[in-house]
Amino acid sequence: MTSIKQNIHQITLQIENSIQKCGRHPNSVQLLAVSKTKPIELLEQAIEIGQRAFGENYVQEGIEKVQYFQNSHSETQLEWHFIGPIQSNKTRPIAEHFDWVHSVERLKIAQRLNEQRPKELGELNVLIQVNISSEDSKSGTTSDEVMELAAAINNMPNLTLRGLMSIPANVSNYDEQLVAFTQLASIQNQLRAQYPQVDTLSMGMSGDMDAAIEAGSTMVRIGTAIFGARDYKNKE
Repeated sequence: MTSIKQNIHQITLQIENSIQKCGRHPNSVQLLAVSKTKPIELLEQAIEIGQRAFGENYVQEGIEKVQYFQNSHSETQLEWHFIGPIQSNKTRPIAEHFDWVHSVERLKIAQRLNEQRPKELGELNVLIQVNISSEDSKSGTTSDEVMELAAAINNMPNLTLRGLMSIPANVSNYDEQLVAFTQLASIQNQLRAQYPQVDTLSMGMSGDMDAAIEAGSTMVRIGTAIFGARDYKNKE
């Protein structure tokens, strides 16, 4: 318990310091705890100290956690974010169990999520994933395609377009990190000019969080720094 508590406290302090350093409004950045491959027990420890938003990359694992907490912690309102690549045959369980999807990169996926979202759950919050560094190994739409995809999503009755997500190239130089994040923030500004509900910029992880916050991130995705190293055996 102490370890998870200390880790979340340290990350929260770093977020607050970064916000203050660049003159942003307090509480303008949300911590998303990336809990992929992590056991229920560790998530329970995070929940005990107030963490409520969790990110999952693997569909079946994520659904098992969603269902577990709905059944055993129904009094606690949690927020579940799907942040991994989406295969067409996995859209239905994602639409049926998650509150947010960060990784919409093409029209077909958005259409399927819209069609398969149960009406009783309300609209599914979606972010468009942008391959801002144009890496062949990374998922995401191109910067030039964002506005067209956004227009299509905005017309889908069971989805709410909330903004953008990106995983830029893994570089350690702060200035290089800032360049990529600033590019994504610029596209976000274009979106906000057309769609007033757009309010979320999901960017920044343990190694580049400070630059992401300076550029305007509203949600940082932190996993290892909270829960420790991951075990990828037997995952989808």
